[in-house]
Amino acid sequence: MARRITVDPVTRIEGHLRVDCDIDQGKVTNAWSSGQMWRGIEVILKGRDPREAWLFTQRICGVCTTVHALASVRAVENALDMEIPLNAQYIRNMIITAHALHDHIVHFYHLSALDWVDLVSALKADPNEASKIGESLSNWTGNSRKEMAAVQARLKTFVDSGQLGIYANGYWGHPAMKLSPEVNLLAAAHYLQALQIQRKANQIVSILGSKTPHIQNLAVGGVANPINLNEPSTLTLTELTHIKTLIDELGTFVNEVYMVDVGAIGAFYADWTQYGAGVTNYLCVPELPLDTRGTKFELPGGYITNGDISTFKPLAGFHDAEFEKNVSESVKHAWYEGDATRHPYEGETEPKYTDFQDNGKYSWVKAPTFKGKPAQVGPLANVLCMSAAGHEPTKKHLGRLLGIVEGLAGSKIPLTALHSTIGRHAARAVRAGVYYEALNNQWNLLMENIGRGDTDTFNPPVFPKGEQSGVGMHEAPRGVLSHWIVIKDGKIKNYQCVVPSTWNAGPRNAQDELGPYEASLVGNPVADPDRPLEVVRTIHSFDPCLACAIHLHDPKTGQRVTVQAL
Repeated sequence: MARRITVDPVTRIEGHLRVDCDIDQGKVTNAWSSGQMWRGIEVILKGRDPREAWLFTQRICGVCTTVHALASVRAVENALDMEIPLNAQYIRNMIITAHALHDHIVHFYHLSALDWVDLVSALKADPNEASKIGESLSNWTGNSRKEMAAVQARLKTFVDSGQLGIYANGYWGHPAMKLSPEVNLLAAAHYLQALQIQRKANQIVSILGSKTPHIQNLAVGGVANPINLNEPSTLTLTELTHIKTLIDELGTFVNEVYMVDVGAIGAFYADWTQYGAGVTNYLCVPELPLDTRGTKFELPGGYITNGDISTFKPLAGFHDAEFEKNVSESVKHAWYEGDATRHPYEGETEPKYTDFQDNGKYSWVKAPTFKGKPAQVGPLANVLCMSAAGHEPTKKHLGRLLGIVEGLAGSKIPLTALHSTIGRHAARAVRAGVYYEALNNQWNLLMENIGRGDTDTFNPPVFPKGEQSGVGMHEAPRGVLSHWIVIKDGKIKNYQCVVPSTWNAGPRNAQDELGPYEASLVGNPVADPDRPLEVVRTIHSFDPCLACAIHLHDPKTGQRVTVQAL
């Protein structure tokens, strides 16, 4: 019997997301993704000094902080055609990679693992068997029998108290849960251990960025980190050596725990390689610049059409005209004035709320397109594009992860299996392995450059008269992020953010094509419409961040909030 279900709000994400699904005969037949608040940062920025924009934009979100700061300064630098000192590039790159590792670890263990792991079932586990399983998969010291028993006792305390705390509101006992009690116990232990490990990544960000969230060291033209290895108030050898220790600890966890756990989930839930593909046009941008002009990168970017790796077309760098001219956003199904499709340089953010309309406007998220088509962004797009570009670290980590899955599942796993809900988790783990190596490499590059006597970190910007426009692109943890700025006589004339969760969470576009969230849900199984775990699984695989994608509105008065920025 056909019925409509509404998941509102989707939890264990950042921001306010509503998802509506039509269910018929145990499957999703149609879907709507609706962002439920209005942000308005673009309006606040008009008329301000472009050098200030990054301080505002990184406050779009309390999770995606460094990424908006970085995209913002890159947008201004792009408009002014600036060069950035190598040390500044390396410091920025280390912040990028450390932030991404923090994000990926938190996403898998603390935001989405509970979609696959039945923690209450772990109370039935034999700690000895759980330890044996863990030790058969890796050399991680946290897999001991003593650790498993301690975690099980901790879980029992939660359950016996009747207050599950951080484990509340899970779909415990759901028929779609497949893991054995012992594997559930192992995953529960790693959940708690990941709480400690993710701090290591954040410590790197805070050392280099002065604080986190909302780093303080960026500037249009470089970074504000003075380098003097003998001066305690600057970036010193002591701090840099401590960062290297933290990098090594992160690498151990990524390689011995995170990648192994994702491989195990992939093997036990191999049927989920058949669900969640959705939009298979994949877009990512090059990242970690290795020169002063953003033309050489450690990580490649590009575009794949219809999931066909052979169609890969690279994007060259920060001045790539192919990217700049082919991004647009439609508001046909979004709560803004009109139904136009505009390039971000001409983008408008004028709210017009109409209530939820299946065939009309139903979201505060706009609908981006690349070359007129919807595109999926994020770690899956990133890994597929880097693999197609022949990036060796990506190919190595992807091969290792597929090998773990194949060893546990006992069957060959084709690359096409990545076009799926579980494939997005696999890609995120691969990307974590790649980013660990990149973080290590960027640390070495910074140390080598300082060793050559180069301590420059900043080039002052110069704002000419007239009008300039620029785009700041960044391959953020959730995918392609771009900030678009138009400057007139040294002031911001227009500013638009096209963020990863705008690409993925967007509604239907001008041609009424479903956005990536919506398309990925069609065909998903739903065993129990009153407990739609499967819907949440697929949505969580994108790691939604709706504060980045959407805006703010008062539904009672029909009026938007007025913000005065002094």
